[in-house]
Parts: sequence; structure tokens; C-alpha cells
Amino acid sequence: MAVTQASRLLASARRRAGLTQRDLARRARTSQSVIARIECGATSPGCKTLLRLVSSAGFDLHVTLNPRVRGRSHMLDDVPRILRLTPEERLLELRNAARFLAAAVRVGDGRARPARARLHRARARRTDLQL
Repeated sequence: MAVTQASRLLASARRRAGLTQRDLARRARTSQSVIARIECGATSPGCKTLLRLVSSAGFDLHVTLNPRVRGRSHMLDDVPRILRLTPEERLLELRNAARFLAAAVRVGDGRARPARARLHRARARRTDLQL
């Protein structure tokens, strides 16, 4: 846990319990300066210490793992999500991708490619995709 997360967590638990740093220190059998150093981010408590301090404030601490959102992802990362879609939803996904690509072809890098865009639309019509 990052120092700032631990410090915010402890300060929040203490305030929600209506305790001063000195009150919490007394309950946890530690010094007020230890509580102050943790809350201001000067030191990072270990898991055992943080659990003891939060428990002394009258709270339980539950830790969960959440996947991080990645800025860049691999194209195969979407496969499980796509496989959960119904056939109709997959077709809609494909239509949206085709529309996006057709718009990208039209815009391009400043050079219009109308002939290629017409070709893509013609192919899409042959496969029953509406662009």
C-alpha cells in the first residue's frame, strides 16, 4: 500500500471514530508521534501495524485486488469480452468498427481517399453491413 493511501486510510478511520491521535495511540498502545508520522506520510506502516491501528479505531480492514486499467492494450485483450457477446451484439460491434474505419479512411492523414472508401462501402454492402 502506498504511503499516501495508508496515511489517508488511518486518518479517515481515526476521524470517523471521533478519536484524536492521542486517543488512538492509547488504544493501540503506541505513541501519538507514531500515529502522526503515519498520517502525515513520513512513514509507511506494515500491514500488521495498519491492521492493528485501524482495528483500534473500531474498524475492520478488507483488502481486495482490482485489475489496473492499462493505457495501451493488446488487440487480443478484447477477445474474452467479445466472446461473451450475443451474435447480434457481435454484429453491432463489427458494424461500429466498420463505420469507424470508413471514417478514418475518409479523414486519413489529410489526403482524401474517396475511391478506396467507395470500395470499402461496396464490400460492406455485399456482406450486408450498413455503413
